[in-house]
Amino acid sequence: MRKTGFAVLVLVALCNFGVWSVANRPVSERPWTGVITGVAVSPYQAHQNPLAGDRPSDADLERDLKTLAGHVTSIRTYSTVGGMERVPALAGHHGLTVTAGAWIQGKPEIDQPEIAGLIQIARDNPNVRRVIVGNEAILRSDITVAQAIQDITLVKSQVSVPVSTAEPWHVWLANPDLAEAADFIAVHFLPYWEGVPIEQAVDYALSRYNELKQKYPGKPILISEVGWPSDGPWRRGAEASQVNQARFIRNFLIAATQNQLDYYILEAFDQPWKRALEGGAGTAWGLWDAYRAPKFPMVGDIVEVPGWPVLWVVALALALGPMLWFLRGHGHLRPGGQFFYCLMIQGVASALVWTTAAAMTVGLATSTEIAWGVLLLCQVLLFGVMLIDGFELVHVVWTERVRRGFQPFRELPDNPLKVSIHLPCYNEPPQMVIQTLDALSRLDYPDFEVLVIDNNTDDEAVWRPLEAHCARLGERFRFFHLPKWPGYKAGALNFALDHTNPAAQVIAVIDSDYQVTPDWLRSMVPFFDRPQVGFVQSPQDYRNWQGESFKTMIHWEYAGFFHIGMVQRNEYNAIIQHGTMTLIRRSALEKVGRWAEWCITEDAELGLRLLESGYESVYIAKSFGQGLVPDRFLDYKTQRFRWAYGAVQILKHHWRELLPGAARLTAGQKYHFVTGWLPWFADAAHMVFGIAGILWSLALLLLPKYFEFPPNVFMVPTLSVFLFKIAACFWLYEVRVKCGFWNKLGAAVAGMALTHTVGRAVWQGLFTSGRPFVRTPKCEHQPAMLQSLIMAAEEVVLLIGLSGAALAIVLVFGHENRDAFLWSGLLGVQSLPYLAALVTSMINSWHGIESYLNLK
Repeated sequence: MRKTGFAVLVLVALCNFGVWSVANRPVSERPWTGVITGVAVSPYQAHQNPLAGDRPSDADLERDLKTLAGHVTSIRTYSTVGGMERVPALAGHHGLTVTAGAWIQGKPEIDQPEIAGLIQIARDNPNVRRVIVGNEAILRSDITVAQAIQDITLVKSQVSVPVSTAEPWHVWLANPDLAEAADFIAVHFLPYWEGVPIEQAVDYALSRYNELKQKYPGKPILISEVGWPSDGPWRRGAEASQVNQARFIRNFLIAATQNQLDYYILEAFDQPWKRALEGGAGTAWGLWDAYRAPKFPMVGDIVEVPGWPVLWVVALALALGPMLWFLRGHGHLRPGGQFFYCLMIQGVASALVWTTAAAMTVGLATSTEIAWGVLLLCQVLLFGVMLIDGFELVHVVWTERVRRGFQPFRELPDNPLKVSIHLPCYNEPPQMVIQTLDALSRLDYPDFEVLVIDNNTDDEAVWRPLEAHCARLGERFRFFHLPKWPGYKAGALNFALDHTNPAAQVIAVIDSDYQVTPDWLRSMVPFFDRPQVGFVQSPQDYRNWQGESFKTMIHWEYAGFFHIGMVQRNEYNAIIQHGTMTLIRRSALEKVGRWAEWCITEDAELGLRLLESGYESVYIAKSFGQGLVPDRFLDYKTQRFRWAYGAVQILKHHWRELLPGAARLTAGQKYHFVTGWLPWFADAAHMVFGIAGILWSLALLLLPKYFEFPPNVFMVPTLSVFLFKIAACFWLYEVRVKCGFWNKLGAAVAGMALTHTVGRAVWQGLFTSGRPFVRTPKCEHQPAMLQSLIMAAEEVVLLIGLSGAALAIVLVFGHENRDAFLWSGLLGVQSLPYLAALVTSMINSWHGIESYLNLK
């Protein structure tokens, strides 16, 4: 196995290398070897924000200008206040000429100091060759064309250098008066914002330049902004990427040299603070990143992430420890399973490194760092759930041998143990319970008793027939009616324990609707001959599902737990005890403190206490009885709510024993109890994410200037995890449950339909305690179609909210931003559990309508 493990590690490392290299395959482009004429400069550092009053220090300015010297000959500035008034003089020390700008907003208290500063800078600094009064102020509607002309005229009267204002090409074309007033045309060509594909971008900019040149012959034209971002949303046909940025810049510089263009590249350095104004693209126009590192070479091949080999090594190192741990402890898996799971570990590590690297390279404001931190934490949790699902998958598909496989006994020992069967019931249909009792009477076992405990049923017509029937069945059957009894089901079981025959050494529990097979006890009780066995369990099974779509769906959904999850848990002596078809050593039950009346899932809680006390469990995935599946979707939800709420109660009570340092449970038991319930906490998180998705979508629609779509580094992995979970579910069913495709699909829909119910139960369980036991009704009338909507009312509301948000996002942003489709896809994924709830409820109702019509 050492050779196999080493081969697996090598193969995974090579696969990881291949993915990183393909994602960053070199792109050839024409080289640029000259000096750049000019770049626009906003000298704010990675964590500075001028909107918050931050100012670059003299040391910051000196460092930035020193970085630019030798690469460019001129710089363009945008403001004359907030420290920017020092830039021209410092630039002169580095031999850089300056086109100085004043930031105009149409507010006298802002504009007058800017204009005064611009005039002073032009007078004091001989390296200021031109000035620009305002930057896209007309485009933003901060000022009118007439006001712009007035500002230009004012500055022209007081400086000896050419004066203009900077606007996009279409503003200049539409306003000849503005062009006439200006000494030169300062024009912006930003094809990305216009959705021009990268292949056409440079030609497009040149065509607009020529259009202006033809419109205003003889008027000097300065391209005051031209560039392409390395990050940002997809806009119609324009994709922001580092490769595309490098392609545009190189090709434009070559074209500018050939056509003797005067230009300023937008811009020198990435500016994270612009995210609040222009989204992700606004931060990423720099030739250098926010930490002043060059983003791409001007000569040679271009790659999207130049340092990807380092990231590959980091991802490999991050995954190496978990992979070695997995390979050491799981040699019983076939090589295919070892490779598959190690590849999953490596994929998760690479995705986390990719995400973290993306966050570190852009430079973030504090609020954005917090948002990315929350998203990264969510991604870690999401990947954790995926690895748990994958762990189960590889153990089901690629296990070479079963370590704790048990088979039913065929023969009884010479001295079979006496069994006391406890049957608690509350307000159950008498005929149903009578059928259960009749099945018990046919047990092929020499020594057993049956105690029927009816607690808190008020109607004598319900419990009197049971009392009479027990009398008819003979002395083995005893009936107890408890008019007002505390503790719900656990209280009834504790009462039964007090009235159990002293000779009984095994306690068996079944639900009131279960009809057991005659061989149940003779097949299972002999396992107690081993004194360390605390309880023996067989799966729940059902008899009333054939021919009804709703019941068929939930039957196969139940089957997944009993034939996949429980089988795997049995390998680690970590099964969940469930309160029917279970047999418990009486002395162990009494030793650990009997049934817990504080917990509404007293069966699972007792099983955990037995394991904590060192007892073993036995699980056989063979049916020895069948009960009734819930008749209504509402009953199905109520049952699962009780299970999830009880699980949270158990975790709150036993969490110390599940910690790594606790000694009462094995590592495998801790793992399965924590990870077995972790998906229910993921359902609780899904509720939060669904509501957050709706609110975020509303913010995108109503406040687009202040909100942007989450980065692709979060959206793409999230969608991938969802697809993996669906594929893993079908794969597990194919191996263990052996039902047809439509039954697999129905089981998946039914399980998904409970997401909201489970999530709500988890949240209530975290913040409340002592919720009363709620029984699962049996033999209820089918609901009407209207009731199906009522049964899924909360889910329908969230479904409408998420699907409506997804549609609105596509309609508003889909024509220009590909990220809108990813976000809508995420909203669609989030809405699927709510859609599944509606579909399941409607299927349930449809059978009710069919039955009603047939009766008519």
